[in-house]
Amino acid sequence: MPVILVIDDNPSVGTALDVLFSLHDIRTLCAQSPEQGLDILAREPVDLVIQDMNFVADTTSGDEGVALFHRIRQSHPDLPVILLTAWTHLEAAVDLIKAGAADYLAKPWDDRKLVATVNNLLELGDNRRQLEQTRAGERRRRTVLEREYDLRGIIYADPASEAALTLACQVARADIPVLISGPNGAGKERYAEIIHANSRVAQGPFVALNCGALPGELIEAELFGADAGAYTGANKPREGKFEAADGGTLFLDEIGTLPLAGQVKLLRVLETGCFARLGSNRERHVQVRIISATNADLPTLIAEGKFREDLFYRLNGIELRVPPLAARPRDILPLARHFLGAGKHLGEDAERALQRHPWPGNVRELRNVMQRAVLLARGDTVSAADLGLPPAPAGALPAGEDPDRALIEAALARSGGVLAQAAADLGLSRQALYRRLDRLGIPRT
Repeated sequence: MPVILVIDDNPSVGTALDVLFSLHDIRTLCAQSPEQGLDILAREPVDLVIQDMNFVADTTSGDEGVALFHRIRQSHPDLPVILLTAWTHLEAAVDLIKAGAADYLAKPWDDRKLVATVNNLLELGDNRRQLEQTRAGERRRRTVLEREYDLRGIIYADPASEAALTLACQVARADIPVLISGPNGAGKERYAEIIHANSRVAQGPFVALNCGALPGELIEAELFGADAGAYTGANKPREGKFEAADGGTLFLDEIGTLPLAGQVKLLRVLETGCFARLGSNRERHVQVRIISATNADLPTLIAEGKFREDLFYRLNGIELRVPPLAARPRDILPLARHFLGAGKHLGEDAERALQRHPWPGNVRELRNVMQRAVLLARGDTVSAADLGLPPAPAGALPAGEDPDRALIEAALARSGGVLAQAAADLGLSRQALYRRLDRLGIPRT
């Protein structure tokens, strides 16, 4: 049950508010002086304070109320305070609103308005506490991750990234292949490096091959090597990626682009650990941890006959999904500041622009945008104009009404559709989230 402290020298005020709030399942504590009120605050958990502005008879300046408010703020900086005021000290109440008071109401008050204000503040306070608890849990989990694992300096702040990192660290020491899926530019290779750095073969080499960056006729030579004369231009023997990665990890990026002939030979290596260089009959044996990555829908490629189903199951010992940047919005500003480097900082308009952009190119696009902004910014502050981003997409909320559609949908996705959790993640009350969902046409379920 929420608890409200009423500090007013008039006992009838405390009695009236006690009766009013008891009808709404709110417990009321009453104090008739600032000292008594501060003593209760020191002893009792209180969710909200309603305080008068004057406590000495025939005093109308409001100075006592001002002093009391600041004393409450010193010991309870986040506690919401409602001021009960007369028109003679309205200016003092307005000044306290600017200093952080939640609201002010004139005597005699309107019961309906007071109850509505109190309920809104209590809900905001509840959401704030939930958010603080969530953030504290995130900090504890991050501390454990950073203490127990080598995260290779990855920059992250979003729970979606934390979940992916946690899985990467959990599977790192297992001797099974990992398939990393996710869009281009999302950071799949960084996750592969983290898996390698925490694996049993961390002391061995980490070798990466982008299967989509090579002509099909050279893939096999890159994977398995070639003897001299194996193909035109092969004037001397060359080592393949499997040999280079022996005792370590081979990261095969864009595995969905591997030609079918290469898939057959890759499958054999995964089954036996043996292969032969192009132009050679001598079999070689290696011990290699395989991590592959793709932005393609491999089951669809399998259905189309473009990817071998047996190879898919060999590679997909466990799948690690790296979400797009738009689905981990709390990563955007930390990454932007990292790419910006020392000597410059983001202006508020630039931060808003970064958070509104949909980032189809993901982290790679963000890095390029920040590198360009460093060159274009005339002073130490990077503005929205320096970013060169297109206007906000249709459906985004007007400036000053953050979060926008992308942030809300991402929060809903992370919470599994639990509105209270999504609201806490966004720093909104449930009612505020409902209004945004209705305005944007996003279903509540």
